[in-house]
Amino acid sequence: MIERSASSVVWAGCAVVAGGLAAVSDLTPHRVWGVAAALGYGAAALLAGRPRVAAGAALLGAVAVPLVLLVAAGLGQSEVAVVERSGALLTAAGVPYAPEPDGLADYNPYLPGMALLGALPGDPRWWTGAVFAASVAAVRSSAGPAGRMVACPLVALPLAVGGVDLPVAGLVCLGLALAGRGRAGWAGLALGAAATLKWTAWPALPVAVALLAGAGRGAGRWTGSGSGRDVGRRVRSRGWVRCAAVAVGVAGAGVVPVALGDPGAFHEHVVAFPLGLTGTESPAASPFPGRLLAAYVPGGAVVAGVLLAGSALFIAASLLVRPPRTVPAAARRLALGLTLAIAFMPASRFGYLVVPFVLLTCLRETPCTVRSSSPTTSRPGRAASRRS
Repeated sequence: MIERSASSVVWAGCAVVAGGLAAVSDLTPHRVWGVAAALGYGAAALLAGRPRVAAGAALLGAVAVPLVLLVAAGLGQSEVAVVERSGALLTAAGVPYAPEPDGLADYNPYLPGMALLGALPGDPRWWTGAVFAASVAAVRSSAGPAGRMVACPLVALPLAVGGVDLPVAGLVCLGLALAGRGRAGWAGLALGAAATLKWTAWPALPVAVALLAGAGRGAGRWTGSGSGRDVGRRVRSRGWVRCAAVAVGVAGAGVVPVALGDPGAFHEHVVAFPLGLTGTESPAASPFPGRLLAAYVPGGAVVAGVLLAGSALFIAASLLVRPPRTVPAAARRLALGLTLAIAFMPASRFGYLVVPFVLLTCLRETPCTVRSSSPTTSRPGRAASRRS
């Protein structure tokens, strides 16, 4: 009874949030989402005694209905048009970046992998949402908790109106989960794919490497005789190398050829524009410390850069001194690093926080330590695993 009351309160709170957004927003996609989601959350509050049914009602009202309506009407946040246009440029010219951007609408701050989603038929939201949903489904064995996470306003809103951060979040979660299962090669594949979409995926690689390397050091403490055990120890200790090599290889294959195709355009769009080094101001202007420093403090951009670099060094040092031993610990470390980066970047927005949120929510119940393959079945997908 207490659990039912708590769930009812949570869904009712979500309804209030959605209704409030519909009332105060001047963006049509947000208003459409707010009305539909408020109805869905309201139904979920009434059905709280049946958790799966309630989650289904919330998903219907907060994701399915507004997504279909907005796609049919051709409405969405600006990033939808950016991804579509980058896909068209990639198909036509092989480079998803306008050589001479003239105004905000011409800039594409995403890495080339995002343009592949824009080049696929239909609205990009179908593909960004599909990548996210498939990744979460591969991580979570229980549909109920996963459904409640997806129905949360922090995830449901971007799924319906934009969603470019969600495939990054999903693939990063999948990469860490696979690393936790000892599937180093597959983990590198997922993380490399995420790294072709946005820069925010790149910090996940050192975290996954630290998770696997920590297991390798643990394997190095395994005492015993016999060449079989020695070989097994060496195989386990090389897991982090395999993960890093695959991830860098996939990311490089997706990014480097495009960057070399037009280095000037790549730098202008993907490096200079997000850092505020162009004549066009980024729309990512939420009032985080880095943004406020850059906008209102003399030399504030430099101060924000120092804070950003300092936070990166802090996380890197923590990975060396105390590497994470479990998937939830790795998720918390990465979420902290990304939150600090979002806070201190000169151009940032609240929507970026969906990645730390998904990390903490999706991987919080994955308490296993890294499990490694035996030497005779060390290839990803065929491993017989055990806890280290």
